Amino acid sequence: MKLIHVVGARPNFVKVAPVQRAIAERTSFEQTIVHTGQHYDRNMSAVFFQELGLPEPDRNLGVGSGSHARQTAAVMVAFEQVVQENQPDLVLVYGDINSTVAAALVCAKLGVQVAHVEAGLRSRDRSMPEELNRLVTDQLADLLLTPSPDADENLLAEGIPVARIRRVGNVMIDTLVRLLPRALEGDVLKRLGLEGGGYAVLTMHRPGNVDDEHTLGRLLEALSEIGHDVPVVFPVHPRTRLRLADLGVAVDDDVIRMIEPLGYLDFLALQAQARLVLTDSGGIQEESSYLGVPCLTMRPNTERPITVEMGTNQLVGRDPQRVLAAARDVLSGSNPWDHRPEGGIPLWDGQAGERIADLLVEMRG
Repeated sequence: MKLIHVVGARPNFVKVAPVQRAIAERTSFEQTIVHTGQHYDRNMSAVFFQELGLPEPDRNLGVGSGSHARQTAAVMVAFEQVVQENQPDLVLVYGDINSTVAAALVCAKLGVQVAHVEAGLRSRDRSMPEELNRLVTDQLADLLLTPSPDADENLLAEGIPVARIRRVGNVMIDTLVRLLPRALEGDVLKRLGLEGGGYAVLTMHRPGNVDDEHTLGRLLEALSEIGHDVPVVFPVHPRTRLRLADLGVAVDDDVIRMIEPLGYLDFLALQAQARLVLTDSGGIQEESSYLGVPCLTMRPNTERPITVEMGTNQLVGRDPQRVLAAARDVLSGSNPWDHRPEGGIPLWDGQAGERIADLLVEMRG
């Protein structure tokens, strides 16, 4: 059975690693990894492959950055040739980036089966490009591999036949479980001069937060206030760094420590030992909930509501005062939104990749 995994950005690499590893332990599968090049600098891409133990991509399409239309079109043109040359039995796409929907469109038009890993997540906010990618990919995919019950419910409500839906759990947590001990052996806190439990981690890259000078400036004012109470470490996404420069928004380095993006192991160690996480990322909501670290999500919605219902996540929107008040609740020792059940979130157990591999063996017959 010939498989192609399509990845293009950091979250994809974390998701594909346990699936590729589990399938490699089974016989009669030929796997090809296609990296679209959507994230292409070393800190955003190459170092992740090394740390996750992923083999080098068999193909790198090198699409680079660009508008959503240009990037999606470039992936489609390049990936169509890969599919025609390789004639796969199944293409696995991951998450919700432009590469995901582009590959699904190519396969649908060529009559090649698609499996969507992390299917069914919905923010119900169509101003987010990722939401559009999720909606289209799930309509095109033949096999929808979901991480949680809410994802199943979303797909059924959209008319997806139940036979196409399989809940397998969260593949990001597989990677976290496997590599957390190694991450904690590292020295990132020492290098940054931090003490465990004595700092906050900030990530921010969504257009709704960083593309408007007024919104970005007000959020940074609130985050700077938090920085007077506890060191705030800010690994800066390239997109955010560019917007800060373009908009001329200043950041007070004395209270918000801006650093380059970290590799997976360093960031996992930083996140696991933080007092507080502030983010607009989807994956970090999941990881922090598993780790039991309080997370404030600076968005009005989330496609991962299970992290609010059964995790440590709180939606605080983009209101600076709400962000500041919630952060100070955490720093004062209160965390009223810690809703982790005993035993953790179901199927977030480090075995999702194994379940996907078993399902593919069953499909192969």
